[in-house]
This record gives sequence, C-alpha cells and structure tokens, in this order.
Amino acid sequence: MAQSIYIASTEGSTGKSTIALGITALLARSLTRVGIFRPVTRVADGSDYVVQLLLAHDGVDLTYEECVGVTYEEMHQDPEAALATIVSRYHEVERKCDAVVIVGTDYADLAGTAEFEFNARVAANLGAPVALVVPGLDRTPDEVARVAEEARAELVAHHARVAAIFANRCEPGQLEAVRALLPADVAVSVLPEDPIIVAPLLSELVTAIHGTLVSGDAALLSREVRGVIVGAMTPEHLLTRLEEGSIVITPGDRTDAILALLSAHAADGFPALSGLVLTGGFEPEPASWRLVRGMGSSLPIIRTDFGTFKAATRCYSTKGRLSRESQLKVDTALAMFEQHVNGAELLDVLNVARTDVVTPLMFEFDLLDRARTDKRHIVMPEGTDDRILRAGATLLKRDVVNLTILGPEAAIRQRAAELGLDLHGATVLSPSDPGYVERFATRLVELRGSKGVTLDAARDIVQDVSYFGTMMVLEGIADGMVSGAAHTTAHTISPAFQVIKTPPGVSIVSSVFFMCLPDRVLVYGDCAVNPDPTAEQLADIAISSAETARQFNIEPRVAMLSYSTGESGTGSDVDKVREATRLVRERRPDILVDGPMQYDAAVEPSVARSKAPNSAVAGKATVLVFPDLNTGNNTYKAVQRSAGAVAIGPVLQGLRKPVNDLSRGALVQDIVNTVAITAIQAQQLDDKGNA
Repeated sequence: MAQSIYIASTEGSTGKSTIALGITALLARSLTRVGIFRPVTRVADGSDYVVQLLLAHDGVDLTYEECVGVTYEEMHQDPEAALATIVSRYHEVERKCDAVVIVGTDYADLAGTAEFEFNARVAANLGAPVALVVPGLDRTPDEVARVAEEARAELVAHHARVAAIFANRCEPGQLEAVRALLPADVAVSVLPEDPIIVAPLLSELVTAIHGTLVSGDAALLSREVRGVIVGAMTPEHLLTRLEEGSIVITPGDRTDAILALLSAHAADGFPALSGLVLTGGFEPEPASWRLVRGMGSSLPIIRTDFGTFKAATRCYSTKGRLSRESQLKVDTALAMFEQHVNGAELLDVLNVARTDVVTPLMFEFDLLDRARTDKRHIVMPEGTDDRILRAGATLLKRDVVNLTILGPEAAIRQRAAELGLDLHGATVLSPSDPGYVERFATRLVELRGSKGVTLDAARDIVQDVSYFGTMMVLEGIADGMVSGAAHTTAHTISPAFQVIKTPPGVSIVSSVFFMCLPDRVLVYGDCAVNPDPTAEQLADIAISSAETARQFNIEPRVAMLSYSTGESGTGSDVDKVREATRLVRERRPDILVDGPMQYDAAVEPSVARSKAPNSAVAGKATVLVFPDLNTGNNTYKAVQRSAGAVAIGPVLQGLRKPVNDLSRGALVQDIVNTVAITAIQAQQLDDKGNA
C-alpha cells in the first residue's frame, strides 16, 4: 500500500499549493513513484492549475485524468456517490505509486464548514493522514493557534488523523511566536508570506483587462507583477512613485507620460517596470508612436479598451497563484519549504524509507543538497544569456552557491529586472575591469611568457570572458567556472588547459556524463574531449572517471568497453583496451575494473552470466569507459534519446581546479545541475588538499 498525505486547508487562499509542491518534491527525493490525487476539482477539462503544477514536477508520471476524482457539480448532485467515486479513483492511483499527495478542495462554492467537513470525510475514507494548512496572514499568533486547534478537533471528530500542521502565509516577524503556540505532538512548520508567490503574472492581467500587446517583448508577459500604479499625474510626479516590478496604467493619449516611463525604465537609478497599460483604446499619435517604437524598449506595452478606473480595478482584483508558468514562483516556494520545513521529521511521520533506486530527480536533488552544505563560489562568464540569468536566480534562491556573473553590470541587472529575476545576491563583474585585467595579464605572462605571450597581448587575451573566468579560478577568486551556453567547447576549456592544467600523476583532461536512467545513474567517459586516446590515456580516463564516480556517491565498478568481451577478440582496437585495463590494475589496484567488455555484458546481468561469468564488474558496471570519442559520443546520445535518460554533462575531470562546459542547447536546469556539480568538485578538491 502506498504512503499518502491529505493536504487540507481550513479556508481558501491558504497557500495550500506551496505545501503540496514542497511535499511532492520531498517525497520524490526518496521514492521512485510519486502520485498526485485531487478528490474534487472545479473542472475536469485539464485546467486545474494545482494538478498541472504538481504533474509538471519530475518524478510524477500520471495523466491529468488519472489524478482527479469528481467535479464540484458531481459532489453537489450526490455527495455519497461522489465520495464512492473518489475512493475508487484514488485506489487506482495508489496501486501505481509508492506515495500519493492528495490535495484537498479550494473552497470554490460551498460554505466553509461544509467543505471542511467533506475534506475530513474524504481523508478518513482514503485512510490518509492529514497535513492541515492554516493561514496566518492578518492574524495574531493566538488566532492562528486557535484556528488550528478547532480545525484539528473537527478532523478528529470525523475520524481523520492529523499528522502535520502548516501555519502558512504568516507575518515574517511572528514565525517563532506562532510555532510556540502550535501543538507539540505533531510535525509543525511555520512559513512566511512571500509577495512573489501571490503576485499575478503580467499575462494574467492582460487577460483580465482584455488587453493586446502592441509593443515590447512577448516573453516578458510571463513575469510577475509586484504592484499596480495609476499614472494619471504629470511625469515629474509620476516618476517619483515608480516601484520595482510594477505596471503603470495610463491613458493611451498621454504621450508625455508614456515617453517618460519608457525612458525611466531604461535609465540607471529608476526601478524596472513589468509593463505599461494604455487605456481607453488609445495609442499615441503617429509621430509619437514612431518615437516610442524607435526607442526599441523590450518593456511590454498593452492596450485595452477599458477606461483607467476599470482597468485598474481589474488589475488590483486579479489574484496571483503558484503555477508552473512561473519558474521564479516555483523556485521561491521550494526554497521557502526547504528553509522552514524539517523534511526528515515529516518523512518520519509518514514512515517513508528511502529506496535503493536512484532516479534522475533524486540525483539532481542530492547535487543541490551537497552543494549547499559547503557553499562554493562559481563564476559564470556568459551574463548576456537569459538562461544564465535564470539559472543564477534559481541557484541563489535555492541557496546553492555564491555567484559571480561576467558582463556589463548595468545591462545585466537591467535585463534581470526585466525578466523579474532577483540577482542581488550575485556579483556582476566586467571582464574589462582595469584592476583585474592588469592582475590577470601579469599572471598570464608569468605562465605563458615562454610561449611568446607579451603583456600587451595578455591584456587583450584576459578580457575574453572564458579567459577572465578561468583566471578568476586560477587566482582563487572563484572556486570553479561553468560556461559554454553561448560558446564552443574549445573556447570554454582551452584556457583551462593552458593555465590551470592537470595535477601531478594525471596526463590528460577528459570528461564524463552522468547518465540518469529511471532507476540508477551510470558514468560514461570520455564522450566529449579526446578523439582517440592511447592505452595510457585511456587508463588515465578510467582512473579519473572512477574518482569522479566516488565524488558523487557512485560506487565505481569500471568496464573498459570494446567490441569483444574477455579474450575472444583480437586487433589493435581491442588490444588498446586490454592494455589500458592492465595499466589501471597496475596503477590503482583499489579500483574494481574489467575489460575488454561489450556494453551489454557490462550492464545486463543475464548477458554477463553468459559472456563473463567470473567477472566482478560484468552485469553491474557503474562506470563505462569508451575506447574513443566516436563511440562514446554517439552512445550517450543514443541512450539519452532512445532510453529517455537524463544526461548531465560533460563534466570535466583531470584539472587542478574545476571548469565545466555546457552544451549550447543547455536548458536552465542543465545549467543549475552543472554549477552544483562544479561546486561539489571544488569541495572534493579542497578536502584532498586538506587531507
């Protein structure tokens, strides 16, 4: 039987979806199959935003239809039949999952007491312990405690068991006072109100006012709106009232205000706006409109036929919600949950034991968790790429690393503000900073002067973003570098080859990919750097790959791959692998290694029993070393595409300090993972140095 938790709130607008997302993420780190169930939904057409939010989380593999019970209409028509349907549909989900997160009703159209009673009955009939969510906003600690006590008594009266209480959306200054008044015999968490989570998206306001985008970047419609300002006054007064992330609503024929707002949005020292709404169906007259468009601003300008009062009223009344359309909201909710909820205590309450299986989500979470336990400083050179800014905001919000982002500070911070990203925790540094340029150039001449590098040439070289970032790592200003989203692999890693180099005993820089299969993680090397390594180089790659596996808690069992297994094959290619295997055993007898070996014999126990019955590696290899780049690169891509594996990498190994390359098609999550990996590598290198 699956473990389950029923998330019930005492009323609407408690932030229940934040708790549901946090619990889903927590369970997915420990269990392979996490399910979602919504007993009552407003609609059955796939548009329940809470279900969509949770289904989008990695580790949840169900359809929308499987996750919902009945609609409010069905519940009204026959409550007892609806309850029977809910129980039946829940058990269908339960049979497919290790744990199920059940999200209670939203208080859409029933009296609060009747709806809360129905949630209690559902929880009791599903046999699910309840996580009770009570709101703390605009309440004293005593009032929060009283609401929790009364709600708990009501649940118990209907035979439901309360396992945890979440006081959510509390005044930030009252968290400890609220905690002290809540019962001590259940898991208790107190979370603050966060304006970002309840902020509406600009796209939601556009819908509310029946607006049309007439200028600016459509991608910015997905950012959060932190305030609404009515701009009916003269520009000199309006400019003093601007606030970060707000929209300004102004009549469409107020050309003076429009031009002033666009200028302020682009100027240093003024807040970055989220949008501009032109009311009354007007636009500036043609000459002024050409001037507006000619400014090239990315600020979204929306026209509506509504008057200023009606548009403002609709914007003010539009409530934001936690949805998968806003990565910032998701990051904020998860970071808040991690900070304020004792996950281990909650798992104990639910009696959840971690499985031996390692899913991609579990591996990715462990990366972030290990990185944040001993935070390192990572430099990301490509600050003009939106993906880097988004990844940086996620890393900072989740408190994973300290960051330096390279590029023009004003432009980067302006773009981050336009995207609604908080990068205040990051250092933004220009690669043309005179002090650093002179320092790095002098150091480069020390290292490369014998190769003909002069001081003037070095000054030019170190202003390249990849070189500048690499010099930061070399000089100990940063612990590691991640680049490559907008540059080639050669551009990213060549400076590291030239100035960071390899430690004693390592002759070659190589790479691995972490291949996250549905139930385990394998290490593939080398799939990105060395076209045709010699036997000696292949042995180095195997040793480095085994060390990398150990760094990331993967027990290394190394298979040296070839087109034959054991002694069955001959030829220069298989002889190279055979010699490399001998060298690994000679240099590192502590590493479990075997080869030559075919891929199927390495990973499939039934094949291993036939082809290599006496091998300690065959059938259970965790590190697979390919004989050349052609084989390795094509194999990792084939497994990634055909088996649906998550490929994390390439991760460089063999350098004295960590530098890692990104694919130019990297997604934001790929960048986040690579930064965490780089931070862990830096931790491990420091541990070795201090040993």
